Amino acid sequence: MALDEKGVWKSGRGRGRRTPKGRQLDDAALAEVQALLEGMPRRRDLLIEYLHRIQDTFGHLPAAHLRALAEELRIAMAEVWEVATFYAHFDPVKEGDTPPPDLTIRVCDSLSCELAGSEALLAALEAGHDPARVRVLRAPCMGRCDTAPVVEVGHNHIAHATPERIADAVATGATHPHIPEYEALSHYRHAGGYAVLERLRAGGNPEDVQETLLHSGLRGLGGAGFPSGRKWSFVRAAQGPRYLAVNGDEGEPGTFKDRYYLERAPHLFLEGMLIAAWAVEADRCFIYMRDEYPAILEILRREITALEAAHLIQPGYVELRRGAGAYICGEESAMIESIEGKRGIPRNRPPYVAQVGIFNQPTLVHNVETLHWVARICREGPEILRDVERNGRKGMRSYSVSGRVARPGVYLLPAGSTITEVIEAAGGMAEGHVFKAYQPGGPSSGLLPASLNDVPLDFDTLQAHGTFIGSAAVVVLSDQDSARDAALNMLRFFESESCGQCSPCRVGCEKAVKLMQAPKWDRALLDDLCTVMADASICGLGQAAPNPIRLTLQHFPDEV
Repeated sequence: MALDEKGVWKSGRGRGRRTPKGRQLDDAALAEVQALLEGMPRRRDLLIEYLHRIQDTFGHLPAAHLRALAEELRIAMAEVWEVATFYAHFDPVKEGDTPPPDLTIRVCDSLSCELAGSEALLAALEAGHDPARVRVLRAPCMGRCDTAPVVEVGHNHIAHATPERIADAVATGATHPHIPEYEALSHYRHAGGYAVLERLRAGGNPEDVQETLLHSGLRGLGGAGFPSGRKWSFVRAAQGPRYLAVNGDEGEPGTFKDRYYLERAPHLFLEGMLIAAWAVEADRCFIYMRDEYPAILEILRREITALEAAHLIQPGYVELRRGAGAYICGEESAMIESIEGKRGIPRNRPPYVAQVGIFNQPTLVHNVETLHWVARICREGPEILRDVERNGRKGMRSYSVSGRVARPGVYLLPAGSTITEVIEAAGGMAEGHVFKAYQPGGPSSGLLPASLNDVPLDFDTLQAHGTFIGSAAVVVLSDQDSARDAALNMLRFFESESCGQCSPCRVGCEKAVKLMQAPKWDRALLDDLCTVMADASICGLGQAAPNPIRLTLQHFPDEV
């Protein structure tokens, strides 16, 4: 039957359709997508990497190219579209719609940047740029709270941003990331780097290394605090193939310690990762790094290539995966979903990822800083943590300190340090500010008053006060700040970043924000809402989101 006679696509009576249902394939778009993916394997789990290539090339995701990508991968257009619309850094554009401008300016509006004046900066930028040429957006924490307020012009982060500095970057086309000086492979090996890895590969015993880690007291430093060595036995006991996944999605507002270490000594982390991979006999390693760290992504690309050239790893053994702007992917099962090229939706547990992780295989998941310490402990011995003691606590913690302190930054201190000692390490309070409150571990931990200044900031010490240390993201507030406004900032973050999978979190965060904007908080209704969210949410985002509300009601009742 000739196509010009009548339609041939039909499912019932009638003349039928000339084309199949749905968006039609554009040959030119298909050719462009094939050119962009030249040299890359066609794998479903690489979908997000393919989307990045299209977004980077065109500045958005044209619908015709998404349809072409679906054709190239032999998957449904709906699968591509749902992933493209889930992540904040992708801009899918339908036919006939106006694509975003060539340049996007993202203004961080998380707590540290808000304290530093991000709202006024955002208003000035919106008024000072033509929206047809420059898009100005709010953005969650960029992991640079020590230089607040922070703005990203393209992929160039502007520290201590002002309208003048941003205008200068726009005028000069300074939109690319700046690569800091760091310890490259040659320097690291000259100082003895990878000697421990090579010795272990030649005849080491994984159980001995695991015992060394347990003896050191190292616990997961992404926030959960699970004994690091104990994970290894769970994964090693499971039937292979096994994988290792590095959680580099440091998205908790106020946290920037992983960035600090990766920008200086990436190979200390990489050696720790390879030691852990050796211990569990991992077939492959995946490093999931947040898209807000473009300089680190480039550093890791370079140094992974250097490791391959030095024959320390086989080509393809370490895969670097680029996030796309989703805080929820800091949750380990959501990160695994993203590594598999899907939306970052947390999984129900059990089963746990140590048994059913990437591609449904046993997976060891570690945080960046945890692996940094794995390498140091294997090189220097467990005593580097075990023999450090303060206020009855053992070990060391990297505190990300920002807010109203004189010198925001990362401070490596004994794990038993109190907020008073942390503030002293950061140069004391900023001039003209008096200590009022602090966030001990990101917005998930809520706010504590200055009167609780003698509590060691470590695992297991803050639960009695209704909170936890998390990733040790310390934000300090002063007498010039409002605890009520800080709590609202935290809930707005959770509202924006909820993945939407479960109603208690999705609806609860939205409802909480509305209630917190009222002139006077409805304590009874907020208490009920907090209970439902904590008890019924699937993952830690919804379970911890009530903490800022509860602690503000408890410690700052006169403000609400």
